[in-house]
Amino acid sequence: MTNPLFEKLFSKHENSERIFLSFIDGSFLTYGEYIKIVSQFSSSFRAMGLKPGDRVALKIKKSKFFLGIYGACIHQGLIFLPINDKYTTEETFFFLKDSQTRLLISTGQEVNKLKNTPDSFFHTETLENNGTGSLSTLAEPNRGLANPKRRTSKDIAALLYTSGTTGRPKAAMITQENLISNVKTLTEYWKFTAEDVLIHALPVYHTHGLFVATNIVLFSGASMFFLEKFDTEMILSLMPKATTLMGVPTYYSRLLETSKLSKDLIKGLRLVISGSAPLTKKSSDRFFEKTGKRILERYGMTETNMISSNPYFGDRKSGTVGFPLPGIKLRICDPETGIKLPKGKVGEIEIKGKNVFKGYWGLPEKTRENFRSDGFFRTGDLGKFDNEGFLEISSRLKDLIITGGLNVYPKEVEKILDSCPKVKESAVIGLRHSDFGEAVVAIIISNNKNNGLDPNYLKSYLESKLAKYKCPKAYIFQNSLPRNPLGKVLKSLLREKYMNFFNK
Repeated sequence: MTNPLFEKLFSKHENSERIFLSFIDGSFLTYGEYIKIVSQFSSSFRAMGLKPGDRVALKIKKSKFFLGIYGACIHQGLIFLPINDKYTTEETFFFLKDSQTRLLISTGQEVNKLKNTPDSFFHTETLENNGTGSLSTLAEPNRGLANPKRRTSKDIAALLYTSGTTGRPKAAMITQENLISNVKTLTEYWKFTAEDVLIHALPVYHTHGLFVATNIVLFSGASMFFLEKFDTEMILSLMPKATTLMGVPTYYSRLLETSKLSKDLIKGLRLVISGSAPLTKKSSDRFFEKTGKRILERYGMTETNMISSNPYFGDRKSGTVGFPLPGIKLRICDPETGIKLPKGKVGEIEIKGKNVFKGYWGLPEKTRENFRSDGFFRTGDLGKFDNEGFLEISSRLKDLIITGGLNVYPKEVEKILDSCPKVKESAVIGLRHSDFGEAVVAIIISNNKNNGLDPNYLKSYLESKLAKYKCPKAYIFQNSLPRNPLGKVLKSLLREKYMNFFNK
């Protein structure tokens, strides 16, 4: 194959009249129409002289045009870098500079903000939410889909930024092989066919929404209701027309709040999947009681796509993430010694397989730190196998917070809080939350002269500097922070102290 990923996901759909995307206004987009959009954007990239391996960053709202740029990047052998459209200018500029992006595609308003940043080195083209903009004017008359650029399975297809406790986001290099192996495995394991209709309310700048949900639909030839965001009433109205639903725990907690959710309403759904954050056993059991459907919980991360899944057939065990997917080796090891641990013992989850990323962009030392000498990737998550072989996620070695399925790293929030004149120091932790899985909470030590610090002041201080989902859901004021003899803040004690904060 000249371009394995493009041929697996896109080529076969040229001229197809099957429905790919359905929208809430009743309109739809066929596969053939979608490939025309891919072809048009691909011709724009050719006209610009972009070469395979160039990084193309995209920061627009979820739309058919977003997916069109994704397909065009794969067609031209470009490295696709999706960026959350809610990120601030400062956050976005870091990604562009770190990845040495060649082209940024965004709305005119966003492009104007970024063009005014110092040392801007990237080319920009505009693409509005309705498909207009400077990028579209570069497209050649549509003469059909040209041959894709030659690529191999080992070539990088995308960069996805992930976070850690150091406060420095890292770009995971995702290869064509990573995406192909995972989509084939998931399509077979979850029994997707061209007859399936997926409700897609997930963001598409994230692994779950793009490389899992969208890729499975493209690979299987299924169709999807393509929603810009989650809306409880809209999801409920679509359930009788769909066969599958993918979501994060927040979706299910909100669906459980309505009296409309029932066995009869979702009897046509053959599969309901939850991921990106821990689903509480309470939510899983309540959903089963109300609908008769057991949510399928699975486990994955940016660097690996999907790792494990509860079974499609047979019993699904709430509170676990099932078994390693076919072709993936998974072991539990002592984080310090690397020695493999027996069943029932908690240790670091390590994995190996074609789904595992190539490494971190521009960070060879960090890449080496995260791989064992025998090729196993250290996930940074703690877990164990129970007596039946189900994988349970215990906690994280790192302080990464997953709120509503989105990653937040505490150091980034702490750095900005600590820069506030009225704050002496801060510690940011994640606390269990029935709606968001985890909620971001800031422990604040105020300056002595400002003991009456107002949470609303801190909220407004952060709003212009951080995406909204990264901002704390609550502020707790203390006189000091617990520390070990070396001065390190003991966040485990803070989490333990306030573990029931949202369950009062």
